[in-house]
Amino acid sequence: MSDTNDTPAPAAPAPDAQAASAPQLRVLTQYVKDLSFENPNAPGSLQGGAAPTIDLQIGVSIDPVQDGLWEVGLPITITAKRDDTVLFLVEILYCGLFAIENIPAEGMEPMLHIECPRLLFPYARRIISNLTQDGGFPALPLDPIDFAVVYRARLEQLAQQQAAEKNEGAAPSKA
Repeated sequence: MSDTNDTPAPAAPAPDAQAASAPQLRVLTQYVKDLSFENPNAPGSLQGGAAPTIDLQIGVSIDPVQDGLWEVGLPITITAKRDDTVLFLVEILYCGLFAIENIPAEGMEPMLHIECPRLLFPYARRIISNLTQDGGFPALPLDPIDFAVVYRARLEQLAQQQAAEKNEGAAPSKA
């Protein structure tokens, strides 16, 4: 007895059809949108001393450009202080233009807030390192950032704010 089946096997999708429906994230360009370096107390700030404290603030900005195109920005502010004296201040908005296709709606926000910044960060990091060195200080190599952790923290903060607002609205009124 034979185990043959007379029904033809379904045709596999053509490679072009698979590629057309596959999720795609492409970096079209990267650029410095805004950049500032301040060394307000030079040359005194360049004379050494105790190690400065470094305050790093980083965010993610998302702007839709047109259908399927997104500008993702990394606004980064770094303040270096020794005691109460500012040694230097770096502000950069490093952006990328991304083409994103065939990503389900529930995957867009993580893509924009995690994957896009992850691709941009090494370039912003290099610019900051060179800039601090060109400003007369040792190069400042920033540690890598886990944007998934930053994204989850942002979601938790939003949930807490929404819960607090809901609780304020549900508080009984005193007559």
